[in-house]
Amino acid sequence: MIHSVEWHDSKWNTLPNKFEAGTPNIAGSYGMKAAVEYLGKIGMNNIAKHEEELTRIALEEMQKIKGINLYCPKDAKKQGGIVLFDAEKLSAHELALALSETENICIRSGMHCAEPLVSSLNKEGLARASFYLYNTEEEIKFFTSKLKETLQMLI
Repeated sequence: MIHSVEWHDSKWNTLPNKFEAGTPNIAGSYGMKAAVEYLGKIGMNNIAKHEEELTRIALEEMQKIKGINLYCPKDAKKQGGIVLFDAEKLSAHELALALSETENICIRSGMHCAEPLVSSLNKEGLARASFYLYNTEEEIKFFTSKLKETLQMLI
């Protein structure tokens, strides 16, 4: 960032070094390398297929739950491993808290860094469930069954 420092003067380095404050994140670079190698061994196509299958199960099961509105394509081939939804008689924040406290299930609630879009769908925010490589079909079925039970209990 600094080219040189004297008692009463400093000179900035040339671009782009002028904006490189501190030591680069070397440990993060090695971590990223290990993550890329790990995912490469599994195979990105295998990960995509697994995520699609989990999303398919979640979409099928969530569409059966009375009082749930899904805000995403209902086709797992067109949808990534994230499902946005709300409950008709319970706020997203209350739903997330209920699932966390009673079932140890963590979902996100709020505007999801897309406030103009999300607030046009629900001014209080939406709930979001996310699925990936480390999730199993059993976990998705557990989530959807507990979502249904929680809504039946609270509504």
